Amino acid sequence: MKNFFLFGIFCFVVYSSASQQRKFNGVSFVASSRQINQTNIAPVLNVNANAVALMPFGFIRDTSSPKLTFNSDRQWFGETKKGLIQYALEFQKKNVQIMVKPQIWIWRGEFTGNLTMASEEDWRILEESYSEFIMTYAKVAQDIGAELLCIGTELEQFVMQRHSYWVSLITEIRKVFRGKLTYAANWDEFKRVPFWGELDFIGVDAYFPLTDLKSPAVADFEAGWNKHKIEIKAIQARFKKPILFTEFGYRSVDYTGKKPWESNRIEGSLNLKAQENGLQALYNQFWNEEWFAGGFVWKWFVNHDRVGGIYNNRFTPQNKPAEDLLKKLYQQ
Repeated sequence: MKNFFLFGIFCFVVYSSASQQRKFNGVSFVASSRQINQTNIAPVLNVNANAVALMPFGFIRDTSSPKLTFNSDRQWFGETKKGLIQYALEFQKKNVQIMVKPQIWIWRGEFTGNLTMASEEDWRILEESYSEFIMTYAKVAQDIGAELLCIGTELEQFVMQRHSYWVSLITEIRKVFRGKLTYAANWDEFKRVPFWGELDFIGVDAYFPLTDLKSPAVADFEAGWNKHKIEIKAIQARFKKPILFTEFGYRSVDYTGKKPWESNRIEGSLNLKAQENGLQALYNQFWNEEWFAGGFVWKWFVNHDRVGGIYNNRFTPQNKPAEDLLKKLYQQ
């Protein structure tokens, strides 16, 4: 009986350790105008992804506007509350983990990190509006049994100027959502986020500048990670929370490691190999680290057969050599 008891403890410890080491091999699943079905999910499963980020959207007129609108009839289905629920339920049929990641779109694509208010009254309106937005999706995340909720994405000025608001918001979120929480900090913001200690994962949108070369090899990308990885490890050690790449990815374009965050619609300069090399280097540097929780590649579209391809220089890996690579990496 004693030996059986000890064997049971051993199995529990091994199982727990294995569970803790499981990474989020995720994709950022872009919302569409209609419902999805298993045909849309099959390509995600084919790359061995075990998690998806689902992204309902709210909209703001400009970087100084305090009013956020969301869950509107004017939005695409997948960007709304109904769409989030429908998408999640379809993925959960295949045991895919869900990160609910509500995001803001500012008209003309202005950077959300610059969102800031000119008066205390405008800050109050923004905070009330944002709380309604996040709490709506926190409740949905709880109802659908999502594993993760991302409480914001690249909102540096809002975060830095209104620290106490965010701490209170996290407290309110935890009253309705019992899963894990993160925040998606921009690559140059994550070192300054003041509330990491209140969350479960340190979220980073990992578009770090790595190399100025036109067509970098894997080794060039890895060399570029050296200083950034030191800073990432320092923040992880300080807060003792796992690092999660809430977004990561590279365009299939020349100089893709120079300013990986750029999404302007340049033509030509196609470089499929550079995209592959960037993904391989990132995986080499992070996926075997115990303190690293995984990440969500940017980005994955619904209609797999009609997107990406070898003449596409955008972020998606779909129907490119990068898709085959991602499948191999996520299988390891």
